[in-house]
Amino acid sequence: MKYILWLLRIIVGALFIFSGLIKANDPLGLAYKMNEFFDVWGMSGLASISLGLSVLMIGFEIIAGIGLLLGASFRLFSFLLLLLTLFFTFLTAYVYLTDKIKECGCFGDCIKISNAETFWKDVVLTILVVILFIYRNKVQPLFNNKITAALMIVTVVFAFGIQWRTLNYLPTYDCLAYKKGANIWEQMQPPPGSTPDVYKNVMTYEKDGKRQDFDETNYPWQDTTWKFIDNKPVLIQKGNSDPAIKDFVLNDYNGNDLTESLLKEPGYTFLLYIRDVKKASLENIDRLQNLVAKANQLNVPFYVLSSSSQSDAEKFATDYKLQGAQWLIIDGTVSKTAMRSNPGLMMLKDGTIQEKWSFKTYPKDFVIANNQLTPQ
Repeated sequence: MKYILWLLRIIVGALFIFSGLIKANDPLGLAYKMNEFFDVWGMSGLASISLGLSVLMIGFEIIAGIGLLLGASFRLFSFLLLLLTLFFTFLTAYVYLTDKIKECGCFGDCIKISNAETFWKDVVLTILVVILFIYRNKVQPLFNNKITAALMIVTVVFAFGIQWRTLNYLPTYDCLAYKKGANIWEQMQPPPGSTPDVYKNVMTYEKDGKRQDFDETNYPWQDTTWKFIDNKPVLIQKGNSDPAIKDFVLNDYNGNDLTESLLKEPGYTFLLYIRDVKKASLENIDRLQNLVAKANQLNVPFYVLSSSSQSDAEKFATDYKLQGAQWLIIDGTVSKTAMRSNPGLMMLKDGTIQEKWSFKTYPKDFVIANNQLTPQ
């Protein structure tokens, strides 16, 4: 039994550490996923604490995984992990059976697995954790108390430190469609050789108090005893034409769509994402002011993409001397996906993402030589 318990500890501990590290690369992504659940459950008021919950959950996964391997406070960790895996199994079962959430995001955006695979993974994991919990008294610490305590302290610092870095300096590895090297306009197009979704129109008519659905081949258009009620498209064949980037639309405050013209603009372009001007960090705002002024001087397009109202945007631009940039409207959800920092700066060349910076790392200046823009 000793060796079986060791094997289970390695499997479960490694899985929790791996899961935590993957999500620690993007704690905001988990927070946004939590908000999806809160919205579906009518608990949107909890959105204000979703990031805190995300950081704590990720930290616990890493700490508990290490604790499991070290045998540190094993009775406590085995009990807490049992509660956590039961909770995860409930969540993944809900996603799998109701289909109200597109995907659970259990491994973040870097590793995509189906809802069914996620659910059965959690079922197996729960069984393994139950076995560890039952035999919790047979597990002894790997090291003495001082060494174990020191290793756990290091783990705690690491688990939360890595998340602090990510939240301030952007994800170490960008798993989203807006990563460096991606051409946004090309990512908005259906993949080559793809097929679109196939729909048919279903028309609902009513006669003698009874409703019936028809399609375009048999609807009673000549029979006046039928009363038309509704017309809706119904998916009959799922295609595979979903582009990697959807809903990326940029409008000015007059309602003009500038998406295509901006993304096809030759040369270099700066995009400053300010999702919400009222919550935007003002750290290094002087660098932004300098970049906007330099861009105007060298005729490099500089746009600010915001989800805020025109009045709030204009006030922010005036207060912080960013009037030299053109302000455009972007959907808040799209902004969260494109840039995990508020604000955050993106540099394009011919529509392809060259670099991304958080508010901590804006360049101080840039130079152009031989048609090459170099941030400094």
